[in-house]
Amino acid sequence: MQKPVRKAVFPVAGLGTRFLPATKAMPKEMLPVVDKPLIQYAIEEATAAGIEEFYFVTGRAKNAIEDHFDTAFELEATLRDRDKKELLDQLEATIPAPGRIAYTRQQRPLGLGHAVWCARHLVGDEPFAVLLADDLMVGDPPCLKEMVDAHAGTGGNMVAVMEIPREQTRRYGVLDVVSDAGKLVRAKGVVEKPEPAVAPSTLMIIGRYIIQPEIFDHLSQAQAGAGGEIQLTDGLDKLITDGQPFHGLRASARRYDCGEKLGYLEANVALGVQHPEIGGALRQLLKTYL
Repeated sequence: MQKPVRKAVFPVAGLGTRFLPATKAMPKEMLPVVDKPLIQYAIEEATAAGIEEFYFVTGRAKNAIEDHFDTAFELEATLRDRDKKELLDQLEATIPAPGRIAYTRQQRPLGLGHAVWCARHLVGDEPFAVLLADDLMVGDPPCLKEMVDAHAGTGGNMVAVMEIPREQTRRYGVLDVVSDAGKLVRAKGVVEKPEPAVAPSTLMIIGRYIIQPEIFDHLSQAQAGAGGEIQLTDGLDKLITDGQPFHGLRASARRYDCGEKLGYLEANVALGVQHPEIGGALRQLLKTYL
């Protein structure tokens, strides 16, 4: 019987160099989009998908993430004294239940595959999700929920995908497609950052994955791939070789690449104009700059 997807890994050890100096002392995952940090959006998406346990793979100077998902006694006491119940409820809603969150450290930046491997003892022998917080996914249904529902019918491994211009394939992992049913595609391989002329497709992998635990055996071999790093896509490709089903899901949710400055600003504008408190005022304000 297929095991449900109950656990999620959040690789948050990156240095965030594209946002320096803003990320010199603050993790990039704590950059706010309107009024919530990126990592909170990812946690909320995972929760909506039925995830019960949340594992963070951290690095140095990431304490702000741990603090964000912990109780802030002085702040909460102040809000309580000032009868700020709505704000207090918002803070309490951000904290997972006791025992549902854990942290492990990636001591050296050896790549996404290595970061996921660092969570192997937490994940154990179950399928698990991986969410990259700087890929902000906004939509209904939430991206991971859509994937979990589809995965119940396919089993194996699954990634979220989107079409990109061919000239951009050298920047991403792309699928080698066997069959295309529109929403779901089945792949026979994954290629990391192929040159446009030889890219097997233009379906880019977004930072959402559902992976079988056998990947840890492949990642433990610590073989460097593209960019000299241990690539998660190389491990996924080996699972396909092992005979496991592998699918890409064209997600309904909109992706904002918050690992880039322009994508991050776009996300703030897009979510800002939809915000119930400031949306209308922001629309008017934007007109003065256009």
